[in-house]
Amino acid sequence: MKRTKVGILGATGAVGQRFVQLLEGHPWFEVTELAASERSAGKSYAEAVEGRWKLSADIPDYARELRVKKCEPGLDCELVFGALDSSVAGAIESEFAEEGYFVVSNSRNHRFDEDVPLMSAEVNPGHLELLKRQKTKGKIVTNSNCTIMGVTIALKALMDAFGLQEAMLFSMQAISGAGYPGVPSLDILGNIVPFISGEEEKTETEPLKILGKLAEKGIENAGFRISAHCNRVPVYNGHTVCVSVKLEKKASVEEFKRALAEFRGEPQGLKLPSAPEKPIVLREEPDRPQARLDLMAGKGMVTTVGRIREDPLMDFKFVTLSHNTIRGAAGAAILNAELIKAKELI
Repeated sequence: MKRTKVGILGATGAVGQRFVQLLEGHPWFEVTELAASERSAGKSYAEAVEGRWKLSADIPDYARELRVKKCEPGLDCELVFGALDSSVAGAIESEFAEEGYFVVSNSRNHRFDEDVPLMSAEVNPGHLELLKRQKTKGKIVTNSNCTIMGVTIALKALMDAFGLQEAMLFSMQAISGAGYPGVPSLDILGNIVPFISGEEEKTETEPLKILGKLAEKGIENAGFRISAHCNRVPVYNGHTVCVSVKLEKKASVEEFKRALAEFRGEPQGLKLPSAPEKPIVLREEPDRPQARLDLMAGKGMVTTVGRIREDPLMDFKFVTLSHNTIRGAAGAAILNAELIKAKELI
């Protein structure tokens, strides 16, 4: 398979750095362009991120000497991964789509456009049909908010097996989800912050579009209700979410576990390069999942689920853990792009 030339918009930021790392040696994509703000434009990538590279591994050799450019059309690539701040992402991504680029975005700006798929590759691959309705020369696809990426995969398995009536979510979100420099140390060390601006609204609405059905005017949202409490906790990586659900169809604990453990999506059937063999991994220990122990399951692309038990108010409750900058951000976008390429849409 011929490798597709790709670029990264916002390559010097926290999510951009994760894209740079995850795309090293990718069998389907070749990073030919890195773009960022005017402050970084013209520098080598190594110079642009000097003192600001925040991942544990070193800068990949392939990226060190690539010259950073401005975030504007004219880049030598077919597809761009968007890792821009939402304050500027919307207009820039639209401009790239107008000029014929395929944009796979991690930003929130286009998530609720009627003709833009809000994608989780295992959950709603059929929503790529929306691309036919986009009038631009290029196309835009978005991933969801990082908080609900793993939760939505679990909810998809349950909705398919039993149907859903209600879901209650209590998130414990890592500080890396706030980007860099993120939350001030005096606010988060030894503390829990029970408010993240805009997060509860996204957590209560985005899963309904992702789990919705393709309709004449766009996506018809899923019909169940969601209530969310979102909290920032002093964990570096990994969003943990406690979930309670009310089902349409009654199930035993064993049936509930089986629905999660046996769930597979189109990426698994296609054996996409970034797809974990099992998108959901169950832990039976009473104190798992834990970010320190389970975060890198499936190279950070797995949703780990544990503490499954009956709920006295609803039907069942459980805990999910997913890597917020891999499964919830850069890794999810790369998996979406792999699905798009496998379907020969690029």
